[in-house]
Amino acid sequence: MTGPDTTQPLISIRDVTRSFQAGEETITVLHGVSLDIRAGEMVAIIGQSGSGKSTLMNILGCLDRPTSGTYRFAGRDVEALDPDQLAQLRREHFGFIFQRYQLLGDLDAVENVEVPAVYAGEAGRARRLRAEELLQQLGLGERLDHRPSELSGGQQQRVSVARALMNGGEVILADEPTGALDTKSGEDLIALLLELNRQGHTIIVVTHDPKVAAHARRVIEIRDGAILSDKSTGPAEPAPVASATPRRRATLSGAAAGIRRFTEAFHSATKAMLAHRLRSFLTMLGIIIGIASVVLVVALGNGTQQKVLDNISSLGTNTITVRAGSGFGRRDANRIQTLVPSDAEAIAAQDYAVGASPAVSTSKTVVSASNSASVSINGVSGDYFGVHNYATVYGSTFDDTDVEGLAQVAVLDEDTLSTFFPSGNAIGQVLMIGQVPVRVIGVVRSSGATFGPSSLNLWVPYTTAMSRITGQTYLSSIGVRVADDHDMTEAQERITELLTLRHGTQDFWLQNSDTIRSTITSTTQTMTWLVAAIALISLVVGGIGVMNIMLVSVTERTREIGVRVAVGARRSDIVSQFLIEAVLVCLVGGVLGILTAVGAGTLISSLSADTRLAFSPLAIALAFFSSTLIGITFGFLPARSAAKLDPVVALNRE
Repeated sequence: MTGPDTTQPLISIRDVTRSFQAGEETITVLHGVSLDIRAGEMVAIIGQSGSGKSTLMNILGCLDRPTSGTYRFAGRDVEALDPDQLAQLRREHFGFIFQRYQLLGDLDAVENVEVPAVYAGEAGRARRLRAEELLQQLGLGERLDHRPSELSGGQQQRVSVARALMNGGEVILADEPTGALDTKSGEDLIALLLELNRQGHTIIVVTHDPKVAAHARRVIEIRDGAILSDKSTGPAEPAPVASATPRRRATLSGAAAGIRRFTEAFHSATKAMLAHRLRSFLTMLGIIIGIASVVLVVALGNGTQQKVLDNISSLGTNTITVRAGSGFGRRDANRIQTLVPSDAEAIAAQDYAVGASPAVSTSKTVVSASNSASVSINGVSGDYFGVHNYATVYGSTFDDTDVEGLAQVAVLDEDTLSTFFPSGNAIGQVLMIGQVPVRVIGVVRSSGATFGPSSLNLWVPYTTAMSRITGQTYLSSIGVRVADDHDMTEAQERITELLTLRHGTQDFWLQNSDTIRSTITSTTQTMTWLVAAIALISLVVGGIGVMNIMLVSVTERTREIGVRVAVGARRSDIVSQFLIEAVLVCLVGGVLGILTAVGAGTLISSLSADTRLAFSPLAIALAFFSSTLIGITFGFLPARSAAKLDPVVALNRE
């Protein structure tokens, strides 16, 4: 420490006025106040409530700016400083002792004392050791880990004193320091202030109590916003041994300083979230629901798409179906009757065709000895079951001899078997299709997909169906299995060319599994992203909820913000803390949302074997990115609102 500079005052104000706007009326609290305070003095500013003494202290402590007049601190024009420079001035030169202590309720005694050093950039271990040392010197060695609610008024005020001294406390401003203390605690505090003054600290005490003011060597009385008197009291005490100066500490610069500030802001944000767990959880609930909805919807869409495509693949990727008409769903399909069995024979004779099965279909009531039901009757050739990947479960399927002989034989699927023959013994049994009896020779299982409502299926030779059951001379469709070494597009072109030549016109249309695959893929992707976009709205709603809760949080924590600013927090420090809180809420909400989606997906899959979910890493990454973006977007406004709070207004907010 160096001796006080007696050539110029440490604090000098000239013609300072301070006015406030109250509706349309302007209220002037200070009227042209001029004052000099030298380093090492102990000054009491005394006056009744409403006299302007607290407003004067706020201006001296750089918590408020004068409406007019000049203020110089150590020769430096305070009016010319920007908010961050004012924060630096408070951080390095001033220490505040408030009447209501203004400790942060979520922090213990040591952490409260550390706060000024946090914003000064002091390393964690060094500042903690100093905070503990100060508290021990003030008799609070056994209360280091106690929160303010666990301390008496006198103990809280001592924590406040330790905080004021944390960065050196060159000038200590005490606003009604004994107002909330009992007589003994008040006397102890005054004795402590006198000792600090003897150590070289400049002490400015604002009080309405003459007994407190009497301890100072200089008393300034203020009334109605003007200085009424400025006099020394009692015999002059020896000058302080040395003038207190800001503590020298190892400081970082550039990127290292930025990283440390971010780390400290992150730590503060985390403590605030943990201290208010329920509020934090309710804030992130909207994000959890939004993220889970998006991830689940995309997973369900992808899973459904994969399941359908797998089913299509099981039908064979090289299957072409020829149908009468000009296209799917056209009204002319039933009126065009030009597909005939010889068309199928002509296609089957081509080198690209492994097999071609004519097909006719109708629906009839089928009767057994003990049951009857409506069944889909399919007239096909023996190639049909190979073309469409049917596996034989019992017995056999019919062959060319059966087709040529119009055999009255039938093949069932497993659903039809269980309907008519619950015992499972169907081979050789007779069923009546209308008035036509047929003998069951086999049971097959589909390894592919059935599109549309499921039904009971029975297959007979197409010749039998056409001559004995439907009486029609034309086919409903022709199923073609293309050889693996032939291109599907070329095969389609050659089938089209062949049939057009045979019919003289193109009165048919072709459908292949690749076309179905492409159509279903496109449709399911469109629907998935459409529903995901709707789910995304819930994310936006969640983000708005985060913003609203954070704005409420700013209001609830106004005093905390005021205290942080008073001890030297920059605006960027406040922005960082509240913005990090918002981002953390959204990030944690995003993680919980993803875990919720995965858990819900697992539960759904276990409860329903027919439901498949395929979680997309891209969708999860985008959801996680969205939660971060929402935190930044919707957290910025509350953070900026917090940073712009006037420290004086914040400290006095009820």
